[in-house]
Amino acid sequence: MQSIGRAFALLETMAENAIPIGISQLSTLSGIPLPTVHRLVRTLTELGYLRQERSRRYVLSPRLIRLGDSSERTLTLFARPRLTGLVDELGETANLAMLDGDQIVYLTQVPSRYSVRMFTEIGRRMDPHCTAAGKAIMAGLPPGSALGILKRTGMPSHTATTITDRDRFMAQLAEVARQGYAVDEGEQENGVRCVAVAVHDTPVRLAISLSGPATRMTDELLRRAVPLLTDTARALSADLA
Repeated sequence: MQSIGRAFALLETMAENAIPIGISQLSTLSGIPLPTVHRLVRTLTELGYLRQERSRRYVLSPRLIRLGDSSERTLTLFARPRLTGLVDELGETANLAMLDGDQIVYLTQVPSRYSVRMFTEIGRRMDPHCTAAGKAIMAGLPPGSALGILKRTGMPSHTATTITDRDRFMAQLAEVARQGYAVDEGEQENGVRCVAVAVHDTPVRLAISLSGPATRMTDELLRRAVPLLTDTARALSADLA
């Protein structure tokens, strides 16, 4: 059992870092003794779940995609009824997003009933600094990890309201962590407002968001939405436990 747990810990460490990693670095990051890491990496490579690069560092193998696709379908199965409840209660589009490497990827969505509504293509990737879901997730990361993402993405501007100053963004993350929710004030797309909360205690970094035209996503709607999003995130966390 200990070996199985450590093998998955290594895979999760590699997934979180998303770069080729050497044995010594993997031992340091995971906290697993070097001889044990060496043995487990050799076994995982022989089984086809890791691949050794020419640099002698290791990356996750494409064989894991099959497992990922299956788990993503399971996640969607649990999430959609929760998102549907939000749409029924609040009227706007509800989304489930995940931090994958340095980007936010949208996993599933339940659209608003309005004829004019927000639509985000499932699988679409965005820089996290300009999305409410990205902010909600990053607020739960260690400051060094959040800064690393900002440095690697470069914080490009998408609209006039996109935050591109690193210090200002980190200050906003501290506020998000304090209040428990994040807001995108048209920072990804003009005229679109979004509010999101993180889903805690799950194997991957998730957030649930509600998005719609700024004219309908009023402050009053946000006040109604935050407790409902928070309750939905807790329920989904329990579903996935």
